[in-house]
Amino acid sequence: MRRSSMTLFSDPVCQYSHRVRIVLAEKGVTVDIEDTDSNSVTEEILEANPYGTLPTLVDRDLALYESKVVMEYLDERFPHPPLLPVYPVARAESRLWVYRIERDWCSLIDHILADPDSEKAIESRKEFRESLITVASIFDEMPYFMSEEFTLVDCCLAPMLWRLPQLGISLPSTRQIKPLLDYMERLFERPSFQESLTDLEREMRE
Repeated sequence: MRRSSMTLFSDPVCQYSHRVRIVLAEKGVTVDIEDTDSNSVTEEILEANPYGTLPTLVDRDLALYESKVVMEYLDERFPHPPLLPVYPVARAESRLWVYRIERDWCSLIDHILADPDSEKAIESRKEFRESLITVASIFDEMPYFMSEEFTLVDCCLAPMLWRLPQLGISLPSTRQIKPLLDYMERLFERPSFQESLTDLEREMRE
């Protein structure tokens, strides 16, 4: 498959597609975004990505899938603004945070969305909420996740936090939670985040 311009095949409600859209908006990349239902991918996507998963990025002869790979490619291809630290130790730590977020939190979200009323979903909802409350205080130290600058880690967290109402999770407005609520507000107010939202994602908070 070869296209003359960069194309992102993106699920308009999927957090993994959303994180890539945030990176593209943050970088100001000109890209064709094709909204696609994850359950009915096209032959064109399957030709580019044997797993038929979204997001899938096609950049001329190159086809990439798996959101973390796509995000890092975009960060290296379009270096400004940088979304990973320059130094190897800090870069490794950022990658590790993304890995932990996926292992600890994305898996819970996947359980909730798969069958919202199941016992597994109820347990996952409770665990995710309690986990967020536990880590809320770390956002008091720096404006972004363990960083003075907006990074790929924030690109992964923002779609998850935006989806809390859809997941049936509400956070108490207490002093303990305020740093997390303030962090969410900073994320959601970023022009790149607003630009990244699909109509269906906007509806999640209306």
